[in-house]
Amino acid sequence: MISSPEGDGVAPDAEREASSPSDAERAPPPAAAAEPAGSPSVPAASRDEPAALSAPVESAEPGPDPERLRARFGRPFEAGDVIFREGEPGTEAYLLEEGRVRLIKKVRGAERSLMVLKPGDLFGESALLGGAARSSTAIALSRGVALALDQGTLQNLVERNPAVALRIIKQLVGRLRDAEDQIEIMMLNDTQSKVVNALLKLAQQSRATGGAASNGASFAISPMELSTRVGLDVDTVKRAVQQLREGQYLRVADERLEIPDIEALRRLFGLLGLKDEIRGEQ
Repeated sequence: MISSPEGDGVAPDAEREASSPSDAERAPPPAAAAEPAGSPSVPAASRDEPAALSAPVESAEPGPDPERLRARFGRPFEAGDVIFREGEPGTEAYLLEEGRVRLIKKVRGAERSLMVLKPGDLFGESALLGGAARSSTAIALSRGVALALDQGTLQNLVERNPAVALRIIKQLVGRLRDAEDQIEIMMLNDTQSKVVNALLKLAQQSRATGGAASNGASFAISPMELSTRVGLDVDTVKRAVQQLREGQYLRVADERLEIPDIEALRRLFGLLGLKDEIRGEQ
């Protein structure tokens, strides 16, 4: 269980390669087939890559054993556990295998949510830079497991597998895009414009990944995740979403939002902006 961010990472065991005799040599009896003392070692991390990173990579070898990976790198946690705290030194990044984690940051004494992480997300990666401290606090929202990757393990994954490197780059680029979107949303004045703008961006991302139907879009997001994106409390976001439901701009099923007509929502955003301009001129 992760109760403190200061625990040491799980170092991969070294495995030795057994050298084979030449064709001219007679095979030694089983008792004499010991491994040479000077045979090279192969880091275990290079052979057993975390499933969330290596899953889409095709290989002739059998896939890694999830239980073996968790025994080697896994850090289980319970809801409410602090995985690491802002300002503390860190030497590991985390790859979320199960559960959900929220990143928060203190701004002028108040805690602000940065994002809600889901399985497959990499977080805490800035700590892999030499001497860097944690830039945020990670708190578990549910029970789960994260793989703790030190700098050497992560570098090994990237160097040995270009597909893994590309996937990490795409995730970091997506995070940068989300940060830019949040800056844009924070510059808007009224609550409804913030929520509508965030929903439009989510709808565009959904359509780009094939999650669209006709002129609409459908995507999964919780009230907490949406409130994190717009920088508002959950109750305020729920009220704004309810107003959009009453105007038939969106439908809600469990934690999934459906926007039947993206253009109609975009026109609403334009009208809200015009209303804000008029209000500012008065």
